[in-house]
Formats: sequence, C-alpha cells, structure tokens
Amino acid sequence: MAAQEYTEAWLTGPQETAIYTRTYLPPTPKAAIVFIHGFAEHVGRYTHFHPLLAKKDIAVFAIDQRGFGLTALDTQGKKSKSSSWGKTCWVHQMDDINWAINHAKEKFKDIPLFLMGHSMGGGEVLGFATQEEHPHKSAISLLSGLIATSPLITQASPAPKFLTWIGGKVSILAPYTIIPADVKAEDPLIKQSGSLKGISDMLTKGGELIRSSFKRWPKTLPLLVVHGTGDKVTSYESSQTFVDSITADSKKLSLYEGGYHELQNEPDGVKERLAEEIIGFVNANLSQAAAAPASSSESDAAKPNL
Repeated sequence: MAAQEYTEAWLTGPQETAIYTRTYLPPTPKAAIVFIHGFAEHVGRYTHFHPLLAKKDIAVFAIDQRGFGLTALDTQGKKSKSSSWGKTCWVHQMDDINWAINHAKEKFKDIPLFLMGHSMGGGEVLGFATQEEHPHKSAISLLSGLIATSPLITQASPAPKFLTWIGGKVSILAPYTIIPADVKAEDPLIKQSGSLKGISDMLTKGGELIRSSFKRWPKTLPLLVVHGTGDKVTSYESSQTFVDSITADSKKLSLYEGGYHELQNEPDGVKERLAEEIIGFVNANLSQAAAAPASSSESDAAKPNL
C-alpha cells in the first residue's frame, strides 16, 4: 500500500448523526471488514493494525462509534450538535452497525463482507447477530463471517450485581449522566468516563449473550472469537461459554495463553499472529453466504449454568 494507508470521511448515519470513518482500501481487495472499536476508544488506535489486514488484500471500514472518538469530540465543527462524550445506547449502537454494514456493502459491492469488533465492540457484534425479533435481518444476510476479539460478554472482575442493578435503574432517569470509568490510556480522544446508559447497556446486553441470546445465533454464520487468558478486563471464560453454547456450522475460539486485553497491541509477534488468524478466517470463508438469522426459538444447546 502507499504511504497514505487510509482515507477519512464524515458520513451521515442513523438519527442524522455525523460519524467519523476511516477506510483502508488495498488496490485489489478480495474481502472487506466492518470494524467496531471498544469502550472509550477510537479507530486511530488501530492505525498500526488495520494496515496488516489491508496488505493482505482485505479492506477495512472503521467508524468512531457515537459517544466516542472524533464522532463525539471533534473540534472542527463536523460532529453533530447532538453528539457528546458517552451519549450512546444499545439500540443506537445496533442501528449504527446496521448502517455501517449496508454502507460497506454498497462501497464494496462484489466482495465478501465480514463484521469485526473488539472488547465492547466485540460484545456488540455478537449481540448484533443475536438480536431478538431481529430488526436488522437483511444486514446479517450480507455477512460472510463474524470476528470478535476480547469481547465484553462479562468483565474479568465483575462489579457487584447490586451496583449493576442500581446503575441500570438510575440510567432510566438520567441516561447520559457521565460517571467515572477505569480507562487507562494517555490519549486526547479518550476520557476516563462513560454515561450511565451506555455502561449499563454494555454490561447488561453482554451478560445476556450467555444467558439467552446465544440461542439465536444464525447457524450458518461462521464465527471466530479470539481472547487472551491473561485478560484483566473481559472474561475469556465467558467467551468459551458463548462459543460452546451456540449452534453453528463453523465456530472457533482461539485462546492466547497469557495474552492480555489488547492483543493487537502486544509485542513479540502477537499482533502479527492475530492479524494472520483473522486473515486465515477471512480466506476460509470467502465463498460463505450467511443465512438469515435463526428464529428466536430455543436451540438444542443447553443453557449455561451462570
């Protein structure tokens, strides 16, 4: 690829939200990935990683999620007046993913499309594929596979259930009240906080993945989940439970022994190994046509005892 490895664009998403996007476009792409980042971060944190995929002819379309990154904090007058830090919720996140998939399919008409998310974004993409009475069924049918790295299903050290319950109740009354959040990063586009609604939805919907939502996994949608066993943020055991519980023709959990939360930032060849694993998954599913989501009836998989 040339020195300018990505192009930037502000696009109008759902609810007339101005969304900051980056596109990594190789000369002859054979597939494309829609990428959803994690809590409080932004696509600029993947400038070193997404080119590893693009150099193997996989295009990447990445967005700064509403409530985060430039979509929330732009100082050049391009963001929506209604956008602010932490102002997000599960329903809007699902709408935004649906929009991103459809935009990417229009942009990359004739190549297979994959959906990928990290951490909170990993939980979101798993949730997107397992929505009850799926409102975005047509977007799922456009996907050839789904990838989740270190997905937030449950936290590695969960908050007490009582505090989570209280937070959920308070978020109904004051959804976008900002509260402190333990985010360790020296980055001008990252704040050490989130909204009550955003955090409550993130934790509640993540937990639902192993309590009930797993039953609605589209059987013919291939899945790759990658998680480090040393992750101190999200639980790799919950990733194991989810993958074990879904009924899918093709599914894989890849555990990196001792790996931490951001495998894409680890040294000693770990991020390269991660990139190669993603590339291998894409190559293996280039001819895959995802079927529409299964009905909301229960699958034969046993409900995990959690």
